[in-house]
Amino acid sequence: MRFLVNIIIMTIAVYVAASLLPGVVVADFLTSLVVAVVLALLNAIVKPVLVFLTIPFTIITFGLFLLVINAVVVLLADRLISGFEVAGFWWALLFSLIMSLIQWLFAMNGRDK
Repeated sequence: MRFLVNIIIMTIAVYVAASLLPGVVVADFLTSLVVAVVLALLNAIVKPVLVFLTIPFTIITFGLFLLVINAVVVLLADRLISGFEVAGFWWALLFSLIMSLIQWLFAMNGRDK
């Protein structure tokens, strides 16, 4: 049940972030759902491998390299999903930051109950 709630929150976050950023295009709400599911899978499978492989860079940059990894995951999702377009690395970075902020806001709201 919690996984479904997180996917719905991610779907809303994808749709809102794409609405705010001119460099990110999502065809429709169903595509937002697909993007949310693919991002969840990529974050579960690919991201841990990337984090492990880039531990030295992450340590040197005091963790800021994780933002680069998030942007790379978004760009990978862009390649996999038709109807989801990201104009470049910086748009992917902003997209991932806005999505993280929206998810954080939903998480903070859920803790109050």
